[in-house]
Amino acid sequence: MFDVTIKNEHMKQLAEYREELKKNPELKHLFLELTTRCNERCLHCGSYCGEVQNNEMTLDQYKYILDQIKEDFDISKIMLNITGGEPLLRQDFFDILGYANQLGYNWGMTSNGILITPEVAQKLADVGMKTVSISIDGLEETHDAFRQTPSGYKKAMQGIQNLINVGKFHHIQVTTVVTHQNINELDRLFEIFDKMDIDSWRVINIEPMGRANRHPELILTKQDYQYLMEFIRNKRINGEPVEYGCSHYLGGEYEHEIRDWYFICGAGIKVASITTSGDIIACLDIERRPELTQGNILKDRFKDVWFNKFKEFRVDLSDRCSTCQSCPEKDRCHGDSYHSWNFEENRPNLCFKDILF
Repeated sequence: MFDVTIKNEHMKQLAEYREELKKNPELKHLFLELTTRCNERCLHCGSYCGEVQNNEMTLDQYKYILDQIKEDFDISKIMLNITGGEPLLRQDFFDILGYANQLGYNWGMTSNGILITPEVAQKLADVGMKTVSISIDGLEETHDAFRQTPSGYKKAMQGIQNLINVGKFHHIQVTTVVTHQNINELDRLFEIFDKMDIDSWRVINIEPMGRANRHPELILTKQDYQYLMEFIRNKRINGEPVEYGCSHYLGGEYEHEIRDWYFICGAGIKVASITTSGDIIACLDIERRPELTQGNILKDRFKDVWFNKFKEFRVDLSDRCSTCQSCPEKDRCHGDSYHSWNFEENRPNLCFKDILF
């Protein structure tokens, strides 16, 4: 465990860094949502993928975007994150990412893994994919039910192995969304992943957003959250590459214990996204609200939007919430994550105060 004095100093420095980012944002992660089409129907999907169909930009439009970003930014300092839906459903996927690779972008992808045959895995290496995260959300029966996809577990696990067999990727990660129904499978999942040549296991909680709001039986209890954090911390103490995701302020006991960094919501200060239709937004997980759309890449120069818009994300969420303002952790939490913020009631939908601290 980290010394509490050192943690306090680090979090003080982080608060100062966050204030600087509000004035001088640094684009570190650019997400491209290639499609909202999906070959699964996950019970937790925040974007309702497969239910909604949005216009998709063309190959030429993506080339225009990639050219523009390279012209205006130092792309060696930006990670291009490819997501969906299931991005591999696009027939021009390899044309888009082949062009990105040709321009010199570093890029990674999130995928459900179903379409990653040996041939696809090799093509991903050929077009320069550096990192990949594949979702496994429980043991076979649980995973398939959660993702409403018969044989989804077997296909995804084979997809992971196909990536491993290529042997050319910098980081292969498995991501597991923990629910009240699969939390008792974590130990068995660890045993399975421990025998595979993956680089890390990212364990995150289901969020009260999107389709998950239709399934309250999946939401974690206070005891579940406490068990989850202890599970991750104990694995990390033993040197295992298990980590929590980027979301949420966890309090002094768990910050920097269950991931390699302290909490900071990068939406609009380090992170931006471009949707399938070209809308420029902050994080793709944030509720899609008209007032949060900053522009459209087909009409606006991304550079101008990045440096002159995103005002809603360069303030403290905690200033909008009376409960937050009276919280002693306010200067470290800042209202927590934008993706779990209730914009109607100006409060966080998920706060770990009185759960973890």
